[in-house]
Amino acid sequence: MYGGFWDNLRNAFRQSNNSLYKILAINILVFFVMVVVRVFFTFSGAGSLYEGIRGYLMMPADLSVYIVQPWSILTYMFFHEGLFHILFNMLFLYWFGLLVDQYLGSRKLTNLYILGGIAGAVLYVVMYNISPHFSEVLPFAKMLGASAGVYAVVVGAATLAPNTTFHLLLLGPVKIKYIAIFYVVIAFVNSAGSNAGGELAHLGGAAMGYFYITQLRKGKDWGKAVQAIGIFFEKLLEKKPNVRVSYRRKKSYSTTENYKSDKANTKPTSSSSSSGAPSQEEIDLILDKIAEKGYDGLSKEEKRKLFEFSKK
Repeated sequence: MYGGFWDNLRNAFRQSNNSLYKILAINILVFFVMVVVRVFFTFSGAGSLYEGIRGYLMMPADLSVYIVQPWSILTYMFFHEGLFHILFNMLFLYWFGLLVDQYLGSRKLTNLYILGGIAGAVLYVVMYNISPHFSEVLPFAKMLGASAGVYAVVVGAATLAPNTTFHLLLLGPVKIKYIAIFYVVIAFVNSAGSNAGGELAHLGGAAMGYFYITQLRKGKDWGKAVQAIGIFFEKLLEKKPNVRVSYRRKKSYSTTENYKSDKANTKPTSSSSSSGAPSQEEIDLILDKIAEKGYDGLSKEEKRKLFEFSKK
């Protein structure tokens, strides 16, 4: 990361390798935009229009509804309405996302979040369509929120580094594997309650978080497609540097002595003048090694390079 929390959040789209802050920024921006739209539409008597927009961003349980708004499997995971809903989701995403980013890098954190959201939506739709318990509410059921993606990040972090300790208010130091287990159990218990759809999505995201990390350790990255799409849009949106072309007349030398003097005063441009900072390719190889063998499997030199890169 590049600086403090607010600095990183403010400059999320101006920096690379900071997917955590991009995801946070999108969620927060969408939340405030939709709050403003809701207030204006409600006071102007166009509340039904807001409800229509809202419905197109939410994930429907009914497949006949989903088929006409397929984008909702992505938009729902960036859309919140309740202040405490988005607050707790973003806090958990930040705390556990930092850990995933540290071990696996920015791109794999995005993979985990997006795949978790998709897995949560899939389990939600499947259960609502096969269980008689939901038959009456199926045509009207829709959900929103980043919880499934957040659960994937939480469980993914706990699978990746289960003995990492968080210091919780009133409870003190707690290993994150116990935090993850607690929230999965709560989601399972509440899956037959009033927020059944949301809890089912939590379970789907949690399962994806676990299996994504276990498969990554075996050398199988389920997020390659997500990563490829992300790289495509990054290249599409990145600013191309302005190239200035200048012409310079070659200097003529009257004597061999002048040539030697000019050559002696020329600064070398070889790799010896470089800072020795690790390249992106080296960092990618190190991150792949962490995924296979864990952080302890790195050599001292690899740890040094990772540390140097993290300070950029």
